[in-house]
Amino acid sequence: MKFPKVYPLKDIAALIDSKYVGADYFPVHGMNEIHVVEAGDIVFVDHPKYYDKALQSAATIVLINKEVDCPDGKALLISDDPFRDFNKLTQYFRPFQSSNSSISPSAKIGEGTIIQPNTFVGNNVTIGKNCIIHSNVCIYDNTVIGDNVIIHAGTVLGADAFYYKKRPEGFDQLLSGGRVIIENNVGLGALCTIDKGVTGDTTIGAGTKIDNQVHIGHDTVVGKKCLIAAQTGIAGCVVIEDEVTIWGQVGTTSGITIGTKAVLLAQSGIGKSLEAGKVYFGSPAEESREKMKQLVNVKRIPDILDKLNKKQ
Repeated sequence: MKFPKVYPLKDIAALIDSKYVGADYFPVHGMNEIHVVEAGDIVFVDHPKYYDKALQSAATIVLINKEVDCPDGKALLISDDPFRDFNKLTQYFRPFQSSNSSISPSAKIGEGTIIQPNTFVGNNVTIGKNCIIHSNVCIYDNTVIGDNVIIHAGTVLGADAFYYKKRPEGFDQLLSGGRVIIENNVGLGALCTIDKGVTGDTTIGAGTKIDNQVHIGHDTVVGKKCLIAAQTGIAGCVVIEDEVTIWGQVGTTSGITIGTKAVLLAQSGIGKSLEAGKVYFGSPAEESREKMKQLVNVKRIPDILDKLNKKQ
């Protein structure tokens, strides 16, 4: 998330009532999660295990719960609860805005686009030309939709990320201030859910077609001309490269990459990154030919045991 202007470090520190290490006017451009940070961004870290990763990341401002040696060219915001204060910044720069109409006056809708009854279009949404948005679709604030997009009934774009911190009193949600980006010529089936990024964008690439009842988690990037079949669940922060085919009921863990033109067969469970151009099956998924051989060998076990018993 980029801020509407560049803020001095001292002003950001004042917003969250924190100490800071760095020049008063050290420039702060925005805030992001560690996998998408750029120079000028704030990243937060609240566990020693991840201090080095945060301090060595592209982010130039680190919101941290302990004063440590600050790398050259960077600044620190010292907080007793970085998770809480990251949420404070999200609330300040991207607060929830209610809407009193089905289509917000601030939404921009392109020529030739059809929006069917009972659809909600939130604040600052942009929809391109010649789209068809069927009934009961919910498009949350700040979503961007390209040209020639078809979205079927009941789909939700921009729900919050499933991202929580466990505390003694229960689970504390990391607030979502990101967006959903749907590029040109995308087709979305009925009852799909695509969560917005925590601070960045969840993106569906041009020409991708998604079946009914598919879930795509926060900050995931789906490439161009992919096919994703029904009841697939994609976790957050996944990168799906171009022309990947995912068949029904596939599930993935977070933070992995699925290579270009990979094919994931139905009901596969993906727990690690997969190379491009191969076909995968099973849970945990492996190359399909190898997995099929394993299943054949498993079926042979009773015969092998029977032969061994007869020998005895």
